[in-house]
Amino acid sequence: MKEARTARGLSQKQLGIEAGLDEFVASTRINRYEQGVHAPDYPMAVRLAAVLQVSVAFLYCDEDEMAQMIMAFHRASRPARRRAMAALQL
Repeated sequence: MKEARTARGLSQKQLGIEAGLDEFVASTRINRYEQGVHAPDYPMAVRLAAVLQVSVAFLYCDEDEMAQMIMAFHRASRPARRRAMAALQL
């Protein structure tokens, strides 16, 4: 999450507020999500993903390579997605 947040140029507080958190808890809550102390529930993960412009699946990846693949696939055009899937024989 931190990688996607910093790539978008958002502070923890900005991300939290844009995802619908109260401004007084936004920074702390996002920090705890990024540190793995707490995990967002699914509705919050959906809102965070929308603000970060990533797939919700990206937020749940535990491997950097998989997260990069999900990010690339999410941002790719439909034809590029079809080519990627064909290359992976899916």
